[in-house]
Amino acid sequence: MDNNYKILYEDAEQKCIMFSFDDESHEDSFLSVNQYLIVKNGAGLLIDPGSEAIFNELYDAVSEHVEIQNIEYIFFSHQDPDVSGSIAQWSVSTKAKIIMSSLWVRFMSHYGFSEMNRVIILEDKGKKLEFGDDFIEFIPAHFLHSPGNFSLYDEKSKILFSGDIGAAIVSSPEPYKKVGNFDKHKEYLLAFHKRYMGSNKLCQAWVSRVKKIDVSIIAPQHGFVFENENVHLFLEWLNDLECGSDFIDELY
Repeated sequence: MDNNYKILYEDAEQKCIMFSFDDESHEDSFLSVNQYLIVKNGAGLLIDPGSEAIFNELYDAVSEHVEIQNIEYIFFSHQDPDVSGSIAQWSVSTKAKIIMSSLWVRFMSHYGFSEMNRVIILEDKGKKLEFGDDFIEFIPAHFLHSPGNFSLYDEKSKILFSGDIGAAIVSSPEPYKKVGNFDKHKEYLLAFHKRYMGSNKLCQAWVSRVKKIDVSIIAPQHGFVFENENVHLFLEWLNDLECGSDFIDELY
């Protein structure tokens, strides 16, 4: 189990853990996928727990850090199956409140989940939620790439869990990699962001919002983590990126 996680932040009250579990039956189409857990005074917040295929492995890994019945919240940044495919299993295995965009609530029955009284709905502008003595904040990231998409900011650790923003197409299944040379890393970012992010205007809106908070780490759902100076370098790169509808003439 030690090879399957990395602690991104830890103090006397809280720790933030990064996991990297993938469906090994699809090695020919491998895409590094990250899952995250915040534990604060024994209570858990699970972030983008992933597909049905990895549920058992992730369940065992998470239970090494928090009692499963003490998971208070499970956050789904958007609706993709590599984010939300295991919602039915986690809803049965925990008593957690499920946090998601208002746009995706109507689709949850298709994932085998129907307990709408357990859902905390995020309206488009996002919200803050008390977690222990601190707050977590849900930051709008619409059309980056999902129409109803949010990033999660933990004010204690100063980690921004960014979902597909910052995702890199890499083939390394190792549980933790941080970006080294940003100029070299850009080649793993470009194709994905150019096609999956909505437009430069939307990128700029997200970057402008993120610059208002103090971010020490950007932790995406795929690929490597951005730390220190690379946080700034990534934000500047994304702010200038042409993507999505900026290339509409090439697509139609």
